[in-house]
Amino acid sequence: MIKVALTGNIGSGKSTVVHIFSTLGIPIFYADKEAKLLYKDNSTKKAVREYFGNTVFDQYHEVDFNLLASKIFSDESALRKINEIIHPGVFRRYASWAEQNSDVAYTLHEAAIVFENHLEGHFDAVINVSAPEHIRLERVIKRDGVSADQFFTRAKNQWSEEEKNKKSDFIIVNDGKHFLIPQVMEIHHKLCALSEDKV
Repeated sequence: MIKVALTGNIGSGKSTVVHIFSTLGIPIFYADKEAKLLYKDNSTKKAVREYFGNTVFDQYHEVDFNLLASKIFSDESALRKINEIIHPGVFRRYASWAEQNSDVAYTLHEAAIVFENHLEGHFDAVINVSAPEHIRLERVIKRDGVSADQFFTRAKNQWSEEEKNKKSDFIIVNDGKHFLIPQVMEIHHKLCALSEDKV
C-alpha cells in the first residue's frame, strides 16, 4: 500500500478533489477533522489551557475554533505551539488508520499543511491541489464570509503555490479551466501502477 498525502493552500479546492478520489473507493484520512476531534480530549484541552489560558475556550469549556484561529494566525509562536500539541496525536491516529487500510493500492492523507510541518517524508508521494491566489481568495470569501485581510492572514502561514508545486510528486490544477476528473484519473492510474511495482 502506498501512502499519499494530498495537500493544497486555503481555497484550492482540496475537498472537491478528495471527493473524486473517494468515489474511486480510495480510503481518505481527514487530518483536519481528526485534529478537531483531538480538541475534545481532556489532555489536549489541558495543554491548550496551559498555553492560552481560558482565552480560547467557550462557556461550555470547549475550544472555540474562531477564537483559537484569531490567536494562532497572527502569532507564529502560538501556531508552532498548537502544532506541537495537536500534530503528534493526529499522526498516531493516522498510523493506526493506515494499518487498518493496508489492503488497498493506496490511501490519501488529506491535510492543509504537509510541507510546512515537514511531514512529506512520511509519505510515498504528495499531491498538491493548486489554484491561483485570486481564485482562492474569491472562493474563501464566498465560502467562509471572511474579509480579504482575514484570508491573507491565514494564507501567510502556508507555503506559496510555487514552493508546493516544486516539492510535490503530482499537481492537480483547480483553476476552473482544467477538468479535474481526467487529472485525478491519470494520477489514480499511476499510483495503482506504483503500488503493483511495490508488491
